[in-house]
Amino acid sequence: MSKRPRAPQAEPQRRNGPRQVAELLPDVGRAAFKRFGFVQSSVVSRWTEIVGERWAKVSQPESLRFPVGKKEGGTLTVTVRGAHAVTMQHILPEIVERVNRFFGYAAVERVTIRHGEPVARLERRAPPSLKPAPGELGESLRTIADPELRAVLEALASGVSASAGIPKVR
Repeated sequence: MSKRPRAPQAEPQRRNGPRQVAELLPDVGRAAFKRFGFVQSSVVSRWTEIVGERWAKVSQPESLRFPVGKKEGGTLTVTVRGAHAVTMQHILPEIVERVNRFFGYAAVERVTIRHGEPVARLERRAPPSLKPAPGELGESLRTIADPELRAVLEALASGVSASAGIPKVR
């Protein structure tokens, strides 16, 4: 029996090339939020938009738990500051409606209130080095309804208009 030498196989092409850190961060955050009961991290980050500024100052979502094997009919646990819990109990049906409207389906069936101190939120502001968007771009951006998307596009337009030609890679 003679063994024939195998032809060397070409190394399979790798799919994991270099990636930007910004591409990896949502995955890291998603894993952390899932661990604490949140399927979508946007519930936490956009809590002010969901319940309004008045209630967001005194409350914060803590977890969102679903029945086993389902993604609807869940229980949202909200941490509420002190005496605000009593008044917040009266608007629980409205909160359920707003959260479900945010998801687009009946994700939350009930809300559980836990007394505690909500974690302070940091206000994100654009760096002072960015100039306002040029006038011709500002008009087209005003028609965008989502304030977060509009702010990101304005920052992008400001960065593009502030650049001086093609960037140099060293």
